[in-house]
Amino acid sequence: MKKLKLGIPKGSLEANTVDLFKRAGWRISYDSRSYFPDIDDEEISCALVRAQEMSKYIEAGTLDLGLTGHDWVIENESDVVVVEDLVYSKVLAKPARWVLVVREDSPVTNVEDLQGKKISTELVNFTKRWFRERNIDVKVEFSWGATEAKVVEGLVDAIVEVTETGSTIKANRLRIVHELMRTNTQLIANREAWDDPWKRRKIEQIRTMLKGSLLGMGKVVIKMNVAKENLGRVILLLPSLKAPTISNLYNEEWFAVETVVDGNIIRDLIPLLQEAGAEGIIEYALNKVV
Repeated sequence: MKKLKLGIPKGSLEANTVDLFKRAGWRISYDSRSYFPDIDDEEISCALVRAQEMSKYIEAGTLDLGLTGHDWVIENESDVVVVEDLVYSKVLAKPARWVLVVREDSPVTNVEDLQGKKISTELVNFTKRWFRERNIDVKVEFSWGATEAKVVEGLVDAIVEVTETGSTIKANRLRIVHELMRTNTQLIANREAWDDPWKRRKIEQIRTMLKGSLLGMGKVVIKMNVAKENLGRVILLLPSLKAPTISNLYNEEWFAVETVVDGNIIRDLIPLLQEAGAEGIIEYALNKVV
């Protein structure tokens, strides 16, 4: 039987990726010592791979498909197919940023001030290229971790670090000088696998279900009954992907109204709908939008 070799990112994206696949319809299970998770699809085999290395394995054909950050595809200069941008992360459902950071009391105010200085980062190749393209001569060294501590202790003049909220940077009394790149999770494929008809269909299936699950996150469906004379007022209150679904009830003077809304507005929306004349309001979670 043919199998699609799928890479799951090990580390900070791991739990959210497994949860996303669960929402999409695939259950991935493993113990803490296993690098080859089980998945309830006999057409897929899984491997846990560090996000930093994922694009290398996919370019080489060791894996057919995987999820990793756009930043690591750029860092490794990997020749892969970007199947889909999937904007999710370990904290927020929005892109993260790679930023140039200095101590709060540093005299550095712009990137040119770092001429001849030392920078520490995990994203070495990208950082070297970025400064070289701007004709700024800097020394870039690899950081094995605790990157913020290196600039706090004065071991380096600046760091290039990824951040989602900026809270760690502020907590360490550091200051962002410049944003170098925005990054998000990407579904990437090996070029030969993408050109294989069977694998392409399987990849497209996974893409569709993952994307639909992401679109469904944080959204709910609300249904209600509305009298004919109140319908216009209720419809004006309803956001929707396109337009609310409206159906006649047995009593021709009443309508059933259904729509999809963001869950974070529901607490304000339901009282307004009641005031506008909606009755029998039902809310339930949405799993996917395809």
